[in-house]
Amino acid sequence: MTARKLRLGVLISGKGSNLQALIDACADPAFPAEIGIVVSNVARAPGLARAAAAGLPAAVIDHAGFAGREPFEEALTATLASARVDLVCLAGFMRLLTPGFVNRWNDRLINIHPSLLPAYKGLRTHERALADGARFSGCTVHFVRPDMDAGPIIIQAAVPTLPADTPEDLAARIRLSEHIIYPEAVRLIAEGRVHIAGNRTTIDGFDTPPDAAVNPPPGA
Repeated sequence: MTARKLRLGVLISGKGSNLQALIDACADPAFPAEIGIVVSNVARAPGLARAAAAGLPAAVIDHAGFAGREPFEEALTATLASARVDLVCLAGFMRLLTPGFVNRWNDRLINIHPSLLPAYKGLRTHERALADGARFSGCTVHFVRPDMDAGPIIIQAAVPTLPADTPEDLAARIRLSEHIIYPEAVRLIAEGRVHIAGNRTTIDGFDTPPDAAVNPPPGA
């Protein structure tokens, strides 16, 4: 009997490059997760074309059509529930979520952030890291909590900064790691190997969480 795969709901607002990484991972029959639905809050988000090309169900829930965050999130939850979603993956979803939504999906809601959290929460992460002269930056997959860019860390990848880097250069190099560690985090969760204790995770098969597990060389 084939084991049931973890069903993902992927939320996007833009290009959907991390959505594509998840699509590519799920295309492997051995990958223990599948995408149940893609939801965008932007009707013309380019990522919707990626979902269509992969034959995935997709929905647009335009936040501008709702009188506040709560009604928007009620519609979002209803759509995810109707798709029988087990895990919600934020993949460039540019909306702040209320504590009510976050708590509704507690421990079933993950995000990827373009820094080594807890450093550089929020926006302009690459610009700020370079301005501070940071030797390394990177990306983090974490469980979402009501506080912005907070929650138990699942996996991180460290990426060196280079003397000639612009924010765009650094962002492009970090994105290579994002596309590797997001599917890896989903795989670990789907295999039941990730356990949460307070604000930390433990991962079966690792003495410590696999921080900085992936470091593609510049230009890879």
